Amino acid sequence: MRNKFDSQLEKLNLELITMGALCEDAISASVKGFLDDDDALCQKAVEAEDEINRKERDIESICMKLLLEQQPVARDLRQISAALKMITDMERIGDQAYDIAEIAKFIKNSNVKSKIHIKDMAAAATKMVTDSVDSFVKKDVELARSVMVYDDKVDNLFDCVKDELVQLITEDKANGEFCIDLLMIAKYLERIGDHAVNIAEWVEYSITGTHR
Repeated sequence: MRNKFDSQLEKLNLELITMGALCEDAISASVKGFLDDDDALCQKAVEAEDEINRKERDIESICMKLLLEQQPVARDLRQISAALKMITDMERIGDQAYDIAEIAKFIKNSNVKSKIHIKDMAAAATKMVTDSVDSFVKKDVELARSVMVYDDKVDNLFDCVKDELVQLITEDKANGEFCIDLLMIAKYLERIGDHAVNIAEWVEYSITGTHR
């Protein structure tokens, strides 16, 4: 029975890795689509949301089977419950990548300096998502805690973008609508970082039994 349980746990880990990779791809496609004025990449991010939602349902099913058909001990219960919480945050990450892609379709041909910071924000947020899922699979509490600390970098980049956009509007009010769209993209990336922190906190719980 334990061998079957361990096999199903391994399947759960692999599905979580796949869902995390889908989230990373969605973030990358939405931001690159924005930076390169590439509607095809934006559409790829939009379509990825459905795949991420399907993966969430698949993982929920695995978790329910583990809970109902097996007899998990306390540590196993923490791991399964953490996985259920994590996929909720990953589904939200997919939603936010979708939202970025939808906005990006209407922002064309701009060389505004803050695009550089948004690219950096996307790289930092993607790293947080990758590391948070890796920390779960590797049961690495220190990697999970490093994700929580790294969130400061995303927050600081968001502040840089916000300050630049305020300056742009001050210089020319005609930039207002464009700047609001850009600020929304930055805000979605900040939220992605927040969801990665949530994932990392549940990883910490699954290992230590303590939740922040």
